[in-house]
Amino acid sequence: MTRREFLKRTSIIAGATILFPMQQLIEQIIPLDNTKLGRVNAGKVDIKQKPNPDSLTVGSLYEDALVDWIREVVGKNPNRKNQRFVETPEGYIWSPYLQPVRNLTNQPVRTLPDSISRGPGMWAEVSVPYVNLILDNPPARSPYVKSRLEYNLFPRLYYSQITWIDQQKTNEDGHILYRVNEPFGSYGDIFWAVGNAFRPISLEEISPINPAIDEKRIVVNITYQTLSCFERLNEVYYCRISSGALWNAAGQAVDAWATPIGSFPIWRKLLSLHMSGGSSGGGWDTPAVAWTSMFAGAGAAIHSTFWHNNFGEPMSHGCVNASPEDAKWIFRWTAPSIGLDTGELTIPWPGGTTVEVIE
Repeated sequence: MTRREFLKRTSIIAGATILFPMQQLIEQIIPLDNTKLGRVNAGKVDIKQKPNPDSLTVGSLYEDALVDWIREVVGKNPNRKNQRFVETPEGYIWSPYLQPVRNLTNQPVRTLPDSISRGPGMWAEVSVPYVNLILDNPPARSPYVKSRLEYNLFPRLYYSQITWIDQQKTNEDGHILYRVNEPFGSYGDIFWAVGNAFRPISLEEISPINPAIDEKRIVVNITYQTLSCFERLNEVYYCRISSGALWNAAGQAVDAWATPIGSFPIWRKLLSLHMSGGSSGGGWDTPAVAWTSMFAGAGAAIHSTFWHNNFGEPMSHGCVNASPEDAKWIFRWTAPSIGLDTGELTIPWPGGTTVEVIE
């Protein structure tokens, strides 16, 4: 099967109705090489002849469609800070609308390891563009799952999300399925998914970075939408972020979404957290948010972000959005470190590494 055929088939599956859920669940993951792909993270995107929104539209794609990611180029988008476009075989797409992904299937484990805190289970990361989920304990509880099922669509997890796997089983065709069960923040929905879509998280990859350094601090600059990690006076890490959005989709100012200004200690760290909030019509409900470091109030956190690729512009509901790679580095570097067994640590006062949010 060529990559073009794979992308076409995946796009068909993305919009398919749930007629044969288990069969579609099994057929969804198709082995592919490690080529970089882009997953459309918006409802609809236009493919442009040149890296410019005013150039000729040569095609359109819809949410969760996949494209070959040839390279990222600097184009021209007069009304936005972000000037990056992704070159694809068909044309150019504004990069914030594409999540960079790969399709890395895995050999599922047949026996789950033991954990001290929750019995058999493991933390695992989605290593394919997306994986369909089948609800194990209907009716649906979370707004996200209710919404997907209302439109006869699979709930999904996406590349780089992390979740807890607490059971596995082999179906009649010999395929290993994992049970997905979020320990923190979940509404209580439990799912089954194909096991080869998940990569187990290892102890080594959450090991602390430079733990002997006791003078660490993070500086988040709201004006420039950047984050810097300092060891004493030395900047050791730098990345672009997205802080609290200034405007909602209707163009209205939203002060409640502003990232808090000030100096705060990290008070809780979680490998994965189901995040939800807001009011009806303006709320959010996002499962399996990875590499979460909470620092202000009950919800402001630095965390991994898969639903947009627009780092450098305010986009969040008060948190500090970072790419999965950046959020993971920050999670490992900040003190204190956490264990793989629990995947969570609430830090007593005076807390962990300080986060300074400045304007």
